[in-house]
Amino acid sequence: MTLPANDAFSLGLAHDQPRRSSSRSRTPSLPRRSSSPKISFSPSSTSSSLVFPPQPANGMPAKRGHKCKISARNGSQQLKQNKEATIEELIEEVDARIAREHRLSPSSSPNKRNTAKKQIDWEIPRKVLHSSIGFFTIYLYTSKGNPQAVVIALSSALAVLVPIDILRLKYPFFEHAFEKCVGIFMRDSEKKSSNGVIWYILGANTALITLPLDIAVVSILILSWADTAASTFGRLWGSLTPPLPARLLGLPLAPRKSLAGFIAASLTGAAVAVGFWTCIGPIRDNLTWSWDAGVSSTFSGGSAEGGKVFSRWTGLAVVTVCAGLVSGVAEALDLGSVDDNLSLPIIAGGCLWGLFKVLGWLGDIFIFS
Repeated sequence: MTLPANDAFSLGLAHDQPRRSSSRSRTPSLPRRSSSPKISFSPSSTSSSLVFPPQPANGMPAKRGHKCKISARNGSQQLKQNKEATIEELIEEVDARIAREHRLSPSSSPNKRNTAKKQIDWEIPRKVLHSSIGFFTIYLYTSKGNPQAVVIALSSALAVLVPIDILRLKYPFFEHAFEKCVGIFMRDSEKKSSNGVIWYILGANTALITLPLDIAVVSILILSWADTAASTFGRLWGSLTPPLPARLLGLPLAPRKSLAGFIAASLTGAAVAVGFWTCIGPIRDNLTWSWDAGVSSTFSGGSAEGGKVFSRWTGLAVVTVCAGLVSGVAEALDLGSVDDNLSLPIIAGGCLWGLFKVLGWLGDIFIFS
C-alpha cells in the first residue's frame, strides 16, 4: 500500500525488507513504521519540524526493526523546489544571525579596537634608582661631604663596572648572571649595549671635576629628576601632545620626544634651580649665585657691584627660566648614539656656567656704563 505524500515532503529512513512482527496482534492492512521522527521541510517556514509517525490502529507501538519504505513518487518533483528554497532561506537566516551577533559583540566594536592603547612600560625600578641619586646628592651636599671623595668613590665604581660590562657583552654566562641580578634596572636596548649606569657615573663625575660645586650639584639633580619627569610624563601624555620639531634653534631634537616630556623636563629643571639656590645652596659658601650678592665676583670680572645687578628676584627669574629651557632642550637633544645620562649633566652644567659668565659680563657693563 502506498502512503500519500504530506503537504510538505517528509523524509524518513527506509529499509530493504520489512520483517514480520512476532506481536500477538497484527494489522496486516497497515504497514509497520519506525518510531523515528521525520524531518519536514516546508517553504513557508525556515525551521524544520519533527513529524512523528502515526501509531498502528490497535494502539500498540511498532517494535524496533519493523520499518518500511516510503514512497516518494508523488513528491519527487516537489522535493527539488522545496529543498532548494529551504536551504537558501536557512543560509540567509544564519548569515543574518551571524551579522547581528557580530554587531552586538563588544569585542568587535571598531571604536574599541581603534582606542585600544598599547601597554606602557613605566620602568618603575629604573626610575626609582634614577631619582634616588638626586636625594643622595643632596644628602652629601648638606652634610658637607668632600667632593673629591665622591669623585674617587665613583671612579672606583667605574673600575669595577666597566670590566663586568665587557664580560657581559662578550660571554653569555656573565650576561645571564648580570641580568638575573640587576636586569630589572635595564632597558631592553641596554641588554645588547653598554649599561646606562656607566654613562650616569661618567656624567656625574665629569660635572664634579670640571664645574663649580653648586653648578655640578644642580646638573646632577637635573639629570636625576628632570630626565625622570620627561620620561614619565612623556609616556603618560605624550600621545596627546604634538611631537617636537626636528630642529630647535638649529639643534637636532629626537623624533621620539614629545611636547609633554619637554614641558615636564623644563618645569623640573626650573624647580631644581629655584629650590637649590634659595634653600639648599646657602648651606655652603662660595656659591656661583646667591640671593643678596647675585653673580659671584669670579664670574663678573672681580666686581662685586656688577654681580648684584642680577641679584634677588631679577637674578632668580633669569636663572630659573634659563635653567628650565636648558633642561628641556638638553633632555630632548638627538646626539645619535651618545647616552643622555652622559650628555645631560655636561650640557646642562656647561650652559649654566656660560649663563653666569654672561650675567657677570652684563652686570659689569651696566655698572661702568
